[in-house]
Amino acid sequence: MKQMMQRLMAETLKEFSLPRYDRLPDMGLYLEQTVKYVNQHFAPLGCVEITGSMVRNYVKMGLIDNPVKKQYYARHIAYITALTLLKQVIPLEHISILFDRQKRVYTAQTAYDYFCMELENVLQYRLGLKDAMEEIGSTSTIEKEMLRSAVTAVSHIIFLNTCLEKLGSSDMPAEG
Repeated sequence: MKQMMQRLMAETLKEFSLPRYDRLPDMGLYLEQTVKYVNQHFAPLGCVEITGSMVRNYVKMGLIDNPVKKQYYARHIAYITALTLLKQVIPLEHISILFDRQKRVYTAQTAYDYFCMELENVLQYRLGLKDAMEEIGSTSTIEKEMLRSAVTAVSHIIFLNTCLEKLGSSDMPAEG
């Protein structure tokens, strides 16, 4: 059953990818458009979703810059995307520290692209689509190691939640 569950998830997620920074909308999206855009990319994960009130709270907490004339741009969407996934496993105050550390070493574009590549890398490894995780980028920093640890934790939560949802909605017998 373990292999069957892993195959089902691998089939669903083998083509999963998040848009890189240069592909994020940068013409200004209103809140509901932003939420819809982000959730659309999370749909294959099945267990991750964001709401408009969550985004407003992140802005109030200073985790995301204020929208410009009520519109969100690429830099906002990048933070919203990372926040939505990382909050599954890390307290918001620690995410703020992680973001601050990333900003000291990398541009927003590089940090976000590393996040996307690392998520795809770890998910593919976790689902047995790769024999080993690849090294992302050309530097070795504590910031990248922290990012990989956070993304690995996210991948385990995604795997666990997906398994529980699939098992809860089926009549599959327990292994024993």
